[in-house]
Amino acid sequence: MTRVLIVDDDDLIRAGLRAVLTATGDVTVVGEAADGDEVVPQAVKLRPDVVLMDVRMPRIDGLQATRLLLDRFDDPPRVLVLTTFENDEYVYEALAAGASGFLLKRARPERIAEAVRLVAQGDSLLFPAAVRRLAAAHQRPAEGRLPGVRLTEREAEVLALMAEGLSNAEIAARLVLGVETIKTHVGSILGKLGVRDRTQAVVTAYRSGFISP
Repeated sequence: MTRVLIVDDDDLIRAGLRAVLTATGDVTVVGEAADGDEVVPQAVKLRPDVVLMDVRMPRIDGLQATRLLLDRFDDPPRVLVLTTFENDEYVYEALAAGASGFLLKRARPERIAEAVRLVAQGDSLLFPAAVRRLAAAHQRPAEGRLPGVRLTEREAEVLALMAEGLSNAEIAARLVLGVETIKTHVGSILGKLGVRDRTQAVVTAYRSGFISP
């Protein structure tokens, strides 16, 4: 059973998300918070697997709340950012701060449930086109390399395909390799970059200019 904490300053949004997730049967909503300043205390008390985090809140926004949450725990819950607009600058900063993905509030109920399951399993939720647009506004001059990191030629290929939003199976098919081989490459990439999931790897690649939007 996946444990979820819902964070949003809109009572109706929280109620709707609770109803959607509770109906799945394999997700339980362990708590709610109406602002970012409630996130860390609630997470300490409830130990959620996933935090559904609103971006814009009155006292502490989702960006700062994500940073506080990830700083507080050695093994923090996954953060899935909720936003109204996919081009919201806060979204990219939240991803850079450590969120595992983002989801539009207008998404269909089954998509919301699927997203929670994905990030709970350690996968990432990327919208490649949106991330590319957001990354373009934050990217350093293209250097074609990651400072202080040496990827093999194959790892660089895999990282580029990750940035396209491809799954391990899709990358394996594209490169004519086994899925387990791709998993090994992905694990090596995450280790070399010092990040914990695919989203962080892709954001790092964009921010450094290693991959051009």
